Amino acid sequence: MERPPESDLRALEGTLSALGKRFAIVVSRFNSFITERLLLSAIDGLVRSGAEKRNIDLVRVPGAFEIPLAARTLAETKKYDAIICLGCLLRGDTVHYDVIVNEVTRAIGQSAQETGVPHAFGVLTCETLEQAIDRAGLKMGNKGFEAALAAVEMASLASGIRSVASKKQIPRFARNDKMNARNDKPQRKSTKNKRK
Repeated sequence: MERPPESDLRALEGTLSALGKRFAIVVSRFNSFITERLLLSAIDGLVRSGAEKRNIDLVRVPGAFEIPLAARTLAETKKYDAIICLGCLLRGDTVHYDVIVNEVTRAIGQSAQETGVPHAFGVLTCETLEQAIDRAGLKMGNKGFEAALAAVEMASLASGIRSVASKKQIPRFARNDKMNARNDKPQRKSTKNKRK
């Protein structure tokens, strides 16, 4: 198999080191048979990445619909480097599933965008209980663990982006500080030849 061509541009990427970072996990109690497996694996993923248990806060909510509000409230405190959202939605015989899935997905993404705090999406959306069991550690890995690693990487990346952005200087031509290019002294408005 042929490898795709590599870019010669330097890329910012996150690392899988959670050292010194703080995380919050929001987990739904509904379908706890599944969500508790997701939770244990998420904690395992954080600890294996270097997070200290004292830097991991856990918030339990009744169901998946309540996850976004709790996640947003936590993100707005600015105490956390990333929020991990864990839940399990199983399709039933009504459209209720579709409504909840869409709203939970939209609201978690909106919270991340508006607060600037990375949110990892570990909410299973499955057709059957068997699919959920497979995604909670039986056959297809554990989505809680994967969400934790995504949170660690995004927390690192967000920190790296902020660091790079704070070091960049605004070019003189783009400034709006009315500086004279020759001697960097503020320009004075001429009072000569002003007519009333």
